[in-house]
Parts: sequence; C-alpha cells; structure tokens
Amino acid sequence: MLQQRARLLIATFWVGSLWSIGYLVAPTLFATLADRALAGTIAGSLFRIEAWVSVVCAVLLLAMLWRAEPQASGNRLTLLKLVLGMLACTLIGYFGLQPFMASIREASAAAGGMSAEARTQFGALHGAASGIFLLQSLLGVVLILKLR
Repeated sequence: MLQQRARLLIATFWVGSLWSIGYLVAPTLFATLADRALAGTIAGSLFRIEAWVSVVCAVLLLAMLWRAEPQASGNRLTLLKLVLGMLACTLIGYFGLQPFMASIREASAAAGGMSAEARTQFGALHGAASGIFLLQSLLGVVLILKLR
C-alpha cells in the first residue's frame, strides 16, 4: 500500500511538473517577455531541468514497478509500458531533438539572425518536439489514472 502511494506521488509530481512547465510557464514567458530569444533561453533552461526530472522519476518508477509483486500491481506491464513511453518521449524530445534546435539557434545568433531555411528547420524540429511533449502529457494522464 505504501509503495502504491509512493508511485502515485512520484507520477503526480512528474506529470504535474511537465504540465506546469510546458503548458503554463513556457507560454507565459513568450507572452510576457518582449525579447523572444530571452524567453526561449529561459524556457530551454526549464525544459532541461524538466528532462532530468523526467529521467529521475522514470527510473524511480521503473525500479518500484520492477520490484512490485505481480499481484500487488495487476496492471504492472501496462504501467511499465507507460513509464517507458514517457521516458522515450523525454529521450527523443529533449536529448534527441533539442541539440539540433540549439545548434540552429547558436548558428543563427552568430549570423545575426535566423535565415528562412534555418527558421523552417527550427520550426519543423520545434513542431516535432511539441508533438512528442503532447504525447508524453497524454501518456501521463493515463499513467495517473492507472495508478489510482
């Protein structure tokens, strides 16, 4: 029972932090700050922290689920798949796509502005990252509901 509550607490912290950063803080930065580059830098820092929070929460949940008695968690396989799916979203979105986005931003800053081609590439990467983040958010909803 205690381990079930701990799993729910970790998952709720994880999913809540995802939603707070992705759907409240980042949009507020871009809506509030006149300097979009500054807003992007701050949002990028927050997403970096969130990526590491995601990795830690996923590892904790995976360890707890792996050690759980099969009868104590009847839907253990489903929970494992959800956590692995959310972790994959983090690894692909932040550790896979983000470095490419950062290199485009750095090259554009050195060139004095973003070219049309760079803007197109950045937009495509940002769109893919946003879609992955949305998928991770939806997987998080299912995870919370399954853990309850």
